[in-house]
Amino acid sequence: MLDKEYHFFQNNLKKFVKEFPNKFLVIKGEKVIGVYENEVTAYEETLKNNDIGTFLIQKSIPEEESVQTFQSRVIFR
Repeated sequence: MLDKEYHFFQNNLKKFVKEFPNKFLVIKGEKVIGVYENEVTAYEETLKNNDIGTFLIQKSIPEEESVQTFQSRVIFR
């Protein structure tokens, strides 16, 4: 649904990390429409002028810091 915005974010991540370190970016289409200190403020402020589901909020951190690994304790026999 927000594929275009996510790809834009991924393709420009290095630039965003350098320009907006540890900030929350609001992306609509292929444009950054807001930069905020926290996710809640980004969401609340963006909703004032944009409909829910029409924008993406992502934190501008290096990719290696955002990778998460999940492990399960399930054993298959």
